[in-house]
Amino acid sequence: MLLSPVHMIGLLVTLAAVTVTGLYAARKVRNAADFAVGGHKSGVTMIAGTIIGTIIGGASTVGTAQLAFTVGLSAWWFTLGTGIALLVMGLFYATPLRKSNLQTIPQYLAISYGPLAGPLASLASSIGIFFSIVSSILAAVPIISAIFQIDAAYAAGIVFFLIIVYVFFGGVWGTGLIGTLKMVLIFITLVAVGILTYTGMGGVAGFLQAFPADPWLNLVGRGVWVDFGSALSLLVGTLSTQTYIQAIYAARDVQAARRGAVVAALITLPAGIPAVMAGMYMRVHHPAIAPIDALPLFILYYLPPWLGGVAIAALLLAAIGSAAGLALGVATMLSRDILSEVWGISGDRRLLWANRGAVLVVTLLATLFTFGNLKSLVLEWNFLSMGLRGAGIFLPLTAAVFWPGRIRPVYAIWSMVGGAGAALLWKILFPYGIDPLYAGLIVSALMLTAGAVVQRRGKMAREP
Repeated sequence: MLLSPVHMIGLLVTLAAVTVTGLYAARKVRNAADFAVGGHKSGVTMIAGTIIGTIIGGASTVGTAQLAFTVGLSAWWFTLGTGIALLVMGLFYATPLRKSNLQTIPQYLAISYGPLAGPLASLASSIGIFFSIVSSILAAVPIISAIFQIDAAYAAGIVFFLIIVYVFFGGVWGTGLIGTLKMVLIFITLVAVGILTYTGMGGVAGFLQAFPADPWLNLVGRGVWVDFGSALSLLVGTLSTQTYIQAIYAARDVQAARRGAVVAALITLPAGIPAVMAGMYMRVHHPAIAPIDALPLFILYYLPPWLGGVAIAALLLAAIGSAAGLALGVATMLSRDILSEVWGISGDRRLLWANRGAVLVVTLLATLFTFGNLKSLVLEWNFLSMGLRGAGIFLPLTAAVFWPGRIRPVYAIWSMVGGAGAALLWKILFPYGIDPLYAGLIVSALMLTAGAVVQRRGKMAREP
C-alpha cells in the first residue's frame, strides 16, 4: 500500500486544514463548560458535525468495508442502525434532555434516582464506550501503517498522538468544527467510492451476478438473531452514549438540538452503503487482500491520486475523530460525575484540566488494549460496545425521560448494575452465543418493572 507524491500532497494539505481548525477551536475554550458543551451555544451545523464527526468513524467506513468483504450487505447495519437511533433521538429525546440544561447522562439519572446513580451510570457507560474507542483505533492503525510504512505498534502510537491533538485542547469545539470539516470530506469520498464501485461492477446486475443472494445480498445474512441483535444494540447504544447526548446538551436551544440530531440521522443512514459496495467490489477483484485493507486499497487503486490523498486523510480523520469524540464523552462523565461529585474536585480551571487528563488516560488505555487485538474485526468491538452501554443505561434513561418519578430509585440503580453486569457476564460465559444485549435488557427491564410496581403500591398506600 504505497502512496505516490500526489497522494501525499493531498493528504498533507487536508491534515494541515484540520490542524488549523483544531487550533481555532482551542481559542474558544476558556473554561470547563466551553470544553464540555461549548457554553450551550451550538447551532444545527455544530451539533450535526459533533455527532457525525464521532459516529461516522473508522467503524462506519473501514470497519464496514472490512465486514462487507467478509459477509456482504449485512455490514450496512452499523450506519443503518445508528441513523435510525439518531432519528429517534431528534424526534423524542432531544427536547427533554436539552431542557434539563445539564452536561452528562449520569447527571440526568442522578436527578431521578439519587446521587449514587451518577457514578454508577458513568462507570457502566464508560466501560461500553471504551470498546468503541478501541474499534476506531483499530481502523486507523492500518492507514497510518500504509502512509509511513511502519509496524502496527508504532502506528498505534501515532494514532494516540493524533487523537490527543484532535480533542485535548478544543474539547467539544474541536470535535464539532473538525467534525463538520470531516463530514464534508467523508461525503465527497463516499460519493466518489459509490459511483466508481457501481460503474465498476456494472450496476445492480453486476452485484447480483457476482454474489449469491444469501448471505451476501441479505440484510440478515449472518442470521436473524445476530443481525437483529446488532441493530438493537446500535439503537439502544446510540441513545445511551454520552458523546451524542453531549451534542444535544451543547445546543443553543431545543429547536437546534432536534434539528441537529435529525440532520445527523439523514446523513448517517445511507453513509455505509458506499463502504459496503467497496468491500464487496474488492472481494470480487482482489480476494487475496486482508479485509481491513479493502476500503483504503480501493481508494489508492481506483480514485485519482489527488482525490485519493484527500480520501485517505478523510478515512484517517474518520477513525481519529470518532475515537476523540468518544474519549471526550468518557472524560466528561469521569470528570463531572466521579472526580467532581465523588472526589470533590471543583473550580473551572481544575475541572478543565481534570477533563483533559481523563481524555489522555482513556485514550492511552484504549491504545494499549489494541496491541493484543490488532487482527480482530473492527465492528465486533463496536457492536459489543453499543450493547454494553445500552444494556445498563437505555431503559433507566428512557424511564427518567418519559416517566419521571414512576420508578423506585433503588430498583433503577439495580437495573443499571444488573443490565450491564448481565450483558458482560453473558459475553464471557457464551462468547459465540446469543447477543449479550438481550440478557442485559431483560434483567434491566425486570428490575425497572419491579421498581414501578413497588412505587405504585407505595403511592396507593399513602393515598387516603
